[in-house]
Amino acid sequence: MRLDAHIFDLDMNWVAYISNNHAWSAETGNWLGPIDVATCLDQNGKPLVWSPISDIRGTVRPIRPVRAVRSVRPVRPVRPVRPVRPVRPIAPVGGWSQLTWQQWLAQ
Repeated sequence: MRLDAHIFDLDMNWVAYISNNHAWSAETGNWLGPIDVATCLDQNGKPLVWSPISDIRGTVRPIRPVRAVRSVRPVRPVRPVRPVRPVRPIAPVGGWSQLTWQQWLAQ
């Protein structure tokens, strides 16, 4: 994943950034969890948010990385056209994260 990648919520608010394959809160700078291609994992290694561009898989509990340098706030992107809802994926080995989107961001 690129070092300057950003995560936006459905209202196009900047909520997290990605540095060295880990997600960090845009608000607090706290570590949210690792990134596996296009899947955001919680701090226990369980999938929480994913994209259909890659397989969904969890991992063993990751080691907490050294705090990343805070990212510069990006320009707010134009709201994209609402996509067609994808089919529900098969549950990954080890199961899904127990966190909600808001709980994950609030860590």
